[in-house]
Amino acid sequence: MTNAPEKSESSPPESNGSASATTTVAETDSDKGIDSILPSFLNPPSEELPDEVEMSLFDHLEELRTRIFYSVIGSLVGIIGCFFAVRPIVRLLEKPAGDVTFLQLAPGEFFFVSIKVAGYSGLLLSAPWILYQVIQFVLPGLTRKEQRLLGPIVLGSAVLFGLGLVFSYVALVPAALNFFISYGADVVAQQWSIEKYFDFELLLMFSTAIAFQIPILQLLLGLFGLVSAKQMLSGWRYVLLGAAVLGAVLTPSTDPMTQSLLGGAVMGLYLGGAGLVALVTRNKQAAAEA
Repeated sequence: MTNAPEKSESSPPESNGSASATTTVAETDSDKGIDSILPSFLNPPSEELPDEVEMSLFDHLEELRTRIFYSVIGSLVGIIGCFFAVRPIVRLLEKPAGDVTFLQLAPGEFFFVSIKVAGYSGLLLSAPWILYQVIQFVLPGLTRKEQRLLGPIVLGSAVLFGLGLVFSYVALVPAALNFFISYGADVVAQQWSIEKYFDFELLLMFSTAIAFQIPILQLLLGLFGLVSAKQMLSGWRYVLLGAAVLGAVLTPSTDPMTQSLLGGAVMGLYLGGAGLVALVTRNKQAAAEA
């Protein structure tokens, strides 16, 4: 007779325990559903997080100031060094123009052109040092997976930037200059302002190098799971139109040859980037299944 009340008193806690377990399972399933929706980069597992080092806001600002200071010093060293060697650089950049005569139309024009050429060249030479400072600043805040991807992405971006400069110097600039020379060869003498020439050439070269970063942008979008390779390829018509517009905007000349070359290069880079995203996604799925 004394055992019956004990059983009745112990039964409510058992029912509460089962309800609590059910609630915990439901919450876990809900959390899993949220995790499956968010990209892994936005919700990394705990083992992917780097070793945490507590830094105050003042420490972050001090680190940023230091990295900016080092970047500025490196840029100044590169610019000053290129200024003392600017004449060989100028001669190299004049070669695509062939036999065109360059004129100094105002006092000090070549001096200011030298500063401009030295500035572009110095920033280009100091770019690895500046990039190193940026990496050192952002590296502690990245997950281990992101840190492993940082090296290939930075290397690929640097290679594509260099290929853009070479492509512009070898193909785009000579094509544009030949068009202008042949168009007015029987009417005007080919004597150009050296400042206008370098404004044209440097703008075309660096805008082309920036356009060559398209595959890197595609790879980042694919890794974050924002756009798939199939979606990239399905919109090729819009990309073709955008490549034509980009070729017209980025090229300072209006000749169709230069615009077609740059637009074709952009389209080829986009298709190559989509193929790279498909390859990386396939390897990632194969590794997950294994």
